[in-house]
Amino acid sequence: MYAKCGHLEDARRLFDEMPERNVVSWSALINGFADHGHTDAAFRRFIEMQNDGYRPNHITFLCMLTACSHAGLVDEGKRYFSLMKEHGIEPEAEHYAAMVDLLGRVGRISEAFDLIESMPMEPPESVWGALLMACRMFKDADTAAIAAKRLFETGSRSSGAHMLLSNTYAAAGRHVDAALARKAMRDAGVRKETGLSWLEAAGEVHTFVSNCRRHKRSEEIYSVLEKVGEKMEVAGYVADTSAVLKDVDGDEKQATVRYHSERLAVGLGLLIIPEGMPIRVMKNLRVCDDCHNAIKYLTKCTGRVVILRDNRRFHHFKDGACSCGDFW
Repeated sequence: MYAKCGHLEDARRLFDEMPERNVVSWSALINGFADHGHTDAAFRRFIEMQNDGYRPNHITFLCMLTACSHAGLVDEGKRYFSLMKEHGIEPEAEHYAAMVDLLGRVGRISEAFDLIESMPMEPPESVWGALLMACRMFKDADTAAIAAKRLFETGSRSSGAHMLLSNTYAAAGRHVDAALARKAMRDAGVRKETGLSWLEAAGEVHTFVSNCRRHKRSEEIYSVLEKVGEKMEVAGYVADTSAVLKDVDGDEKQATVRYHSERLAVGLGLLIIPEGMPIRVMKNLRVCDDCHNAIKYLTKCTGRVVILRDNRRFHHFKDGACSCGDFW
C-alpha cells in the first residue's frame, strides 16, 4: 500500500521491520522498487529473497520483468524470462505481455510482434495493448493498425486502444486515418475515458480535467503555469504537439496541450504545497509525451520535486530529469 501511494521509504521500513516474511511480501517490495524505477534495488532484493530461502513464484518474475521493462533492460529481461523455466514456472500471458512491453519500449517492435506470434496460447488483450502502446511511442502506424485489429478481435471495447490507434496516426501525420479511427470508436458505441488528475492537500482532494477552469483557484493556477512556462521556454522547452488531431496552426496546438489535467494539478501544487515538500499527483491515464517533458523542465526551473503516478508507473521528477529515464 505504501509503495502504491508513492511512499517507498515507508514501504521499505515496514518490510525491514516485519518479524516474518514470505514470497508475497518479498514480491510486493520488489514490485514497489520496479514501479518507482529503482531497478538495481529490485535486482538486489530478488537475490536476497532467494538467499533467505524463498523461491520466486510467477508473481515475483512478473515483478522482475516489470523492473526490466521500466529501465529498458532487454538482455536482463530475457534472462529472467528464461530463468522462469529453471524454476519450473511456465510463462503465462501476463509474462509475455511484460516482455512485449519491454521490447516495445526500446523500439524493437518487430521482435515484439514475433514474440507474440510464438506464444503457446492465444494472445489476450493485454499483449496486443502493449504492442499498440509501443507503436504509439515510435509512431509505427502500420503495425499499430494490425495490433488494434487483433486486439478488437479479442472482444475488447477499450476506449484506450481506440485512442492509441488514433493518436498513433496523428503522430505519424496521418490525420485522415486518425479521424477515421475516432469515427470507428463512435460507431462502435465506445466512449472515450476522461483523463483525470488529482492532488491531495490538507485532507482535500482536488481533481482536474484538461483545460478545466472550475477550480476555485483556476485563475491563480493558469497564471503560475504561464509564468513558469515562460521560464521553461527560455530553458529550451518546446511543446510536442505531434498527437494533436486537429490540422491547426502551432499556437492553437500548443494551447491544446498546455493545460492537460496533470499540468493543472501540478500548478495547484506550486501554490499550496510548501517548498521542500514533493508535489504528489495521480493520473488515471498515461501521462502524454509533452506533459512528461514539460514537468521535467518545470522542476528544473522551479527547484520543486514532482511525483506523478500515471497508469503505467511512478515518475519522480527532479532537477529536470525523471526516474523513468523516459521509459514509460
